Amino acid sequence: MLFLRKKLRKRFRFYGEVQAVGFRFTAAAAAEQYGATGRVKNEADGSVSMELQGTEKQICRVLNALKINDHIRIERTETESLAVIRKERGFEIKL
Repeated sequence: MLFLRKKLRKRFRFYGEVQAVGFRFTAAAAAEQYGATGRVKNEADGSVSMELQGTEKQICRVLNALKINDHIRIERTETESLAVIRKERGFEIKL
């Protein structure tokens, strides 16, 4: 079961109705609740980018919180694996 505790870092780009619907605040609250770290930012093209770090379970829980939000409509997601940032603490909403 040790593999479940291994930290991962992923970059996501979300498209759809993802701005002006509480996406960043939902992501930050879920990350805090589930112990994940990273950052989230609105992009000029109307998408939202997010880097999320934690165990696979923590990452899945944050993503599920976004999917069950009634105001957020994710139509497409791009995902990329990144190197873990060992000393990262907390989750940041970038402006």
